[in-house]
Amino acid sequence: MSVLGSRADDVVVEEGSEPEGGVLGRAYRALSVGIVSVVFLIAFEATAVGTAMPVAARELHGVAQYAFAFSGFFTTSLFGMVLAGQWADRRGPLAALTTGIGAFAAGLVIAGTAQSMWVFVLGRAVQGLGGGLVIVALYVVVGRAYPERLRPAIMAAFAAGWVVPSIVGPLASGAVTEQLGWRWVFLGIPVLVVLPLALALPQIRRRASGPVDAEAAAAPLDRRRIRLALGIALGAGLVQYAAQDPRPLSLIPGAAGAALLVPAVLGLLPRGTYRAARGLPSVVLLRGVCAGSFVAAESFVPLMLVTQRGLSPTLAGLSLAAGGGTWALGSWLQSRPRLAPYRERLMTAGMVLVVGALLTAPSVLLPAVPAWTVAVVWAFGCLGMGLVISSTSVLLLRLSAPEEAGANSAALQISDALSNALLLAAAGAAFATLGGGSAAHPAAFAVVFLAMAAVALMGVWVATRCTGGDGTAAAAR
Repeated sequence: MSVLGSRADDVVVEEGSEPEGGVLGRAYRALSVGIVSVVFLIAFEATAVGTAMPVAARELHGVAQYAFAFSGFFTTSLFGMVLAGQWADRRGPLAALTTGIGAFAAGLVIAGTAQSMWVFVLGRAVQGLGGGLVIVALYVVVGRAYPERLRPAIMAAFAAGWVVPSIVGPLASGAVTEQLGWRWVFLGIPVLVVLPLALALPQIRRRASGPVDAEAAAAPLDRRRIRLALGIALGAGLVQYAAQDPRPLSLIPGAAGAALLVPAVLGLLPRGTYRAARGLPSVVLLRGVCAGSFVAAESFVPLMLVTQRGLSPTLAGLSLAAGGGTWALGSWLQSRPRLAPYRERLMTAGMVLVVGALLTAPSVLLPAVPAWTVAVVWAFGCLGMGLVISSTSVLLLRLSAPEEAGANSAALQISDALSNALLLAAAGAAFATLGGGSAAHPAAFAVVFLAMAAVALMGVWVATRCTGGDGTAAAAR
């Protein structure tokens, strides 16, 4: 993988013109099907677990610890991302990937067999560690195993792997929970991982195993980055805990979490990220700004439709269903070789679509606006997300030297996950403060969406700094 990619590589070389073909050509078919299947199963678990979680908490008499089942997953995944980046850069992605899948499956089994809520939370934490290892290792596999011309297509396939789970996952999980019990939502997935592993692992071992320089001695793990990873995981957990508890005493863990987070974030993200330095830092920043603002607002869409427009929870949830398809469409569009020279414009247009969706969605608070308006505008917002998220993944790999792909992939995922948690916590706090309790005052929803639109608007500017002025990838400076 080269540090800087040439536009000519993306434009002149059409997919399928080389002997190895596209991502589903004979040379890459087994690897592509295997790793996309892993993404599919992780996506299915992520979308299905929300349906089973309330039932699990009630049966385990742990409703009071309900939030920890989510925050436990998140905090350990942050640590897993940094660890995977270190591991993959020094010894190749194979061991990190297999360990991550093993930990993810073990966490599912622990959660599915738990007899107490704290054991269930432990299982979720083990899942998070595995998930963090897997997602970063997969990025390194893409960077090492696929030529640059095929990376946009495999990233588009990753996005497509979320479409069916986003639509079917909650429905399937609800049916399994009602007919067989919530435990089978967790226990059924580990068995399904065997086939993707059987397809992908031999190909990963052949194409992407081992360090970049096979003759050089493997460098030891960077202990400073591991300490920073622990700091960011613990700090994020404390901030989430403080946001969930509105009492004045919660300011103490919140302040402690912030004190841990700030130096950890500055140490783990590329230099210049906070000021949107051109190139890699802006790519990492854009990922967080885009994902965090959109996901934080999206979490309030069903609640707004239920409380303000009287829709059933099922209809409110289905209002977001079309977004899975348009997200995949956006990701597919950015993968087209002829559009590669215009990646900066694609990302800027994507952020404009996101801002438009966030500004328009709260219009349904007005009785005269049809409730289905949300489904339409959110589909356009998801189209923009597909353009931006996949493009940041492609640019990240293009701007990363082979020996830095793991650390930079970890930084991208940290920016994504951390912004999701922090902006969601901030939105939740603002919502509660402005009367978003059981009565759910309309103004509380409006403030959440407008605040996230302001964050996304900053992303429109950041998108223009991810590449050079001519559209090519720019070196970080």
